[in-house]
Amino acid sequence: MLAPAGQLETESNGESLLALLLREQQTLTTTRELTAVEEFSRHHESCPPSTNGRPAQAKYYESLLPASPPGPGQQYAFEVDLDSCSGCKACVTACHSLNGLDDNETWRDVGLMIGGTNALPVLQHVTTACHHCLEPACMSACPVNAYEKDATTGIVKHLDDQCFGCQYCTLACPYDVPKYHAAKGIVRKCDMCSDRLSAGEAPACVQACPHQAIAIRVVDVATVIEDSEAAVFLPGAPDPQITLPTTTYKTARPFPRNMLPVDYHSVRTQNAHWPLVLMLVLTQLSVGAFVIGLLLDRFLESSVTDVLRPLHTASALLFGFVALGSSLFHLGRPQFAYRAVLGLKHSWLSREIVAFGAFAGSASMLAALSLFPFTSSAQHFVAPEQATAALAWLVALTGIGGVFCSVMIYVFTQREVWSFPITATKFVLTSVILGSAAAWLSMMLLCQFTAMTPASQTVRSIGPLLCQVLLTAAATKLLFEALLLRHLASKSMTVLKRRALLLTGELASQTLARFACGILGGVAMPAFLLFKRDELAASSSGDVVLLILVSLLFIACLVGELLERYLFFAAASSPKMPGNLK
Repeated sequence: MLAPAGQLETESNGESLLALLLREQQTLTTTRELTAVEEFSRHHESCPPSTNGRPAQAKYYESLLPASPPGPGQQYAFEVDLDSCSGCKACVTACHSLNGLDDNETWRDVGLMIGGTNALPVLQHVTTACHHCLEPACMSACPVNAYEKDATTGIVKHLDDQCFGCQYCTLACPYDVPKYHAAKGIVRKCDMCSDRLSAGEAPACVQACPHQAIAIRVVDVATVIEDSEAAVFLPGAPDPQITLPTTTYKTARPFPRNMLPVDYHSVRTQNAHWPLVLMLVLTQLSVGAFVIGLLLDRFLESSVTDVLRPLHTASALLFGFVALGSSLFHLGRPQFAYRAVLGLKHSWLSREIVAFGAFAGSASMLAALSLFPFTSSAQHFVAPEQATAALAWLVALTGIGGVFCSVMIYVFTQREVWSFPITATKFVLTSVILGSAAAWLSMMLLCQFTAMTPASQTVRSIGPLLCQVLLTAAATKLLFEALLLRHLASKSMTVLKRRALLLTGELASQTLARFACGILGGVAMPAFLLFKRDELAASSSGDVVLLILVSLLFIACLVGELLERYLFFAAASSPKMPGNLK
């Protein structure tokens, strides 16, 4: 029976009961018996080492390790004997225990493939982990150089201390290997138990498998490249030419022609990445607004542009700063955001950050110059008009460069749903749609809150042109998105068909809302303003009605584009390694 809490505080012979028990526990290990840990340690020390200097237990798994380390043109790789894999998940448990993973966190998974006929069905378990690719996409994508590929062993390691949790590697890896740990704010992955390997010890998964289905082998780089040409990896798995994975899956039994992962036909929504949704849409709004404003300078009188530019530039810059601020919420460790430029040589994410950083800096200078113009008679000073024009072009070019980098971030992943034609069309048209709507709103505010009658007349003459641009861009984009649904008619379960099934199934309500907002703000209201502009201009309250209509137009377009970008992520289905039905 446990003693009451208060009794532990009483003293016996000048010593508390708790101190007495602790002292007695210490004497047990020296005078009476050994603890289980100490007994195990002494037993381990008494075991004679093996004659070849390998660990004492090496005789049980030495056939599963290479006899010598990799030489030039070689590296370590996993080898999986599918005929021996029973799906017991001992490898998953061992990996989880040895690496101290949290609940629901795994670096090795066991999937299932099925095929054959009703008379002769075939069921095959598959254990998968990091493939330590020859061209690891995670390493190329990482903006902070948090990955390194060992020059001798070929093992791809993740540097936890360097990671700032952008999760780009989780999108770039086609095999879903890097796993984001929300509590730690970083990504973690399998490193083939490199410390154990360097000491001659087998990795946890290799040593734990009761059927010796997992082994470590030395593979030739040239052979891996040659094998990838034939796309011989696993049925239904991502194309091995994307990253050149080194894992070998061997079997003495030929797979049936219809052998596929058991979850091949299932479609599930993906992480929506809301901070990225906001960042992408608002940066494209800001860039589009600046570019449209630059083009409007050629149509508007200088007296109008002098009044319009400060308002339009300040509002566009505000959206840009909100966009860049929202991106920080996607980082697991935002305090290390400054590291994002380290991967400038290879990471499109680093390039995007640099491009938008230059865009924000030049746009801030343009806004300051528009709000507080300067004049000087000194010859070495640039005239305000020339400085403004040069800065406006710099803002436009850096903004366009940033949008291009945003496109390439997703094209780099080589997902079919994020191909260059699809991604570039969506991102560019978003810039045009929201840029036109923002410019139209700025001009309506100018008419409403300034007493410039010529400005009102000029704005009304430019308004129809903006409505035509907006209507054309919005209708084109909506038609483009609708045409992607044609893949529903495909007989095979392609990636684009999975996306279409999600859009018309689990995400049907969001898809309908996206098209409703797009049609309302991008088609119906611009068309109404085009056909009713004369009547509104003749009305005594025409300017107020126009401002309200254009404000609603802008809000509808913005909400529609946010929903489109949400679906861009949520419906981004792509091939994965074999999983299980959920």
